[in-house]
Formats: sequence, structure tokens, C-alpha cells
Amino acid sequence: MAEKFKLTISPAVAAYVRPGTSPEAKLAGCATAENLTTTDRLMLLFCLSKDSEPTVRATALSCLSDLPTEVIKEYMDCGNHNPLVLAALPTLCQYHPEAPKAAEGPITVNGDELGAAPHDACQEAEPEEDEPINEEEEQFLSKYKTAQLMGIGEKIKMALSGDKEWRSILVKDANKLVSGSVIKNPRITEAEILTLVKSGIQNDEIMRLICANKEWIKSYKIRRALIENNRTPVQNAMRYLGTMGEKDLAQLAKSKNIGSVISTLAKRLLLNKKK
Repeated sequence: MAEKFKLTISPAVAAYVRPGTSPEAKLAGCATAENLTTTDRLMLLFCLSKDSEPTVRATALSCLSDLPTEVIKEYMDCGNHNPLVLAALPTLCQYHPEAPKAAEGPITVNGDELGAAPHDACQEAEPEEDEPINEEEEQFLSKYKTAQLMGIGEKIKMALSGDKEWRSILVKDANKLVSGSVIKNPRITEAEILTLVKSGIQNDEIMRLICANKEWIKSYKIRRALIENNRTPVQNAMRYLGTMGEKDLAQLAKSKNIGSVISTLAKRLLLNKKK
């Protein structure tokens, strides 16, 4: 039986890899990893490179491949580097033949299994014709890298007209003009809006635009998700609360994840329904 390897991670890394984290949040982790300490940056990308979601895994692997040599050297010199992380670095494997080999077997992070690590991370690659290419992942990575080189005007134009992959990339852009333009894209679907609201997005402008769209607000699921999102304006959340069924009101009244004003109103509405 393959040996299990356990990793201990910091709260900063756990925020992106804990069970239940959405693929969108994990992709955001890949994009913001460079803002973390060097140790957390590499640990986060390593954990995400083992994710079950192909897009997340491919993006994290791409970020690992693009790491500057000085960042890897800093990690090696820090004194508390992890051999499993070192073995996953392509640059290290290329320039350091004595780099540790990747572990074979399941990897557990704070008790949660990420999945089996690949065989020898530094071994010679198999011939390309024997390796199936996931075209969807390749296209996403190409767009992701292209987005990093685009100007604000180009991003806004693409956000307004791009396909689902472009929307999923640009909606996380730090510029609110870019991310807000995604919500104005006529091709965006209710399912995307629901996923976005449930992901706990912190962009107030996006939340305002969603609340202002009468067609989306007709969806019961979207209204419920908006109530549970603390970025939804209180007056909007209170109005949507009045449209909830008794079962949902009971759950919202007990919820610890929404504001006290909303949970108190939910209790009051629930009592009125039972009279």
C-alpha cells in the first residue's frame, strides 16, 4: 500500500483549498498566490496542482512552471521548505539533478486527501503522442495567460463579448470596470450568476448590477443566494426575504453566516407565516 504524505498548511493557504471551496475561488488563489509569502505561495500552488478540477490543476501547474528562478532559490534557502513541493517544481528539476523525487501515494492536507501525487516529477517525459491532450484545459490556459497581457480597454471589450471561459477569468479582475462588464455580457447565464453569488464574491459593484437585473431576480435560487451573501445591500436582502418559503425562512433564521438584521427579520416573517 502506498504511503500517505501529510502536509500542514497555513490559514492563508487553507482559505483556498479547504473542502467546499469553489473552482472559481481556487483559480483566484492561483492568480493571487504571488501576493503571499514565498512559502505559502509555493504550498498553495502545489496543493492546487493536485486538485480534482482539471482547470484548477492545469492553472496551478502553469503557475509553478512560470515561477522565477529567484523565487525557487528563496524557497530552498528559507530552511522550512517541503521536499514534496520542491519535487513538483519543473525549474528545480531542470537545474538541480539532485532535487528530491515526488512522493508516490495520497497526499493529505490538514486531514483532507488531495489525491495521489504523480510519479517521479523529474523523470523524463513520455513521448507526446502517448499523452492525451485536454484541449479545453489548453484553451483556458491560453486565455488566462493572454488576459494577463491585455490592457484595461481590451479586457472590457472581451468581458462584454467573450465566451464563458473569458467571463470566468475576467469576472475576477481587480479592476471593477472589467469585472462589472462581465455582468453586462448578454451571453452570461443565470447559472453563472448563481454560481458567482454563491462563491461569496466580494465585489460590491457586481452585486449591485445583479440586484438591478429584474430578470435574474425572478429566480428564487438567485434571490436565496443573494440573501446569504453578505455583500448584498441590506435593503435588497430584506426585500428578497419576504419572498422566501417557510422552510428557507427557518434555515435563514438559524443561520450564523448572515447578518443579525437579516436573521432577525427571517424569524419575524416565519412567526407571521405560522399565525
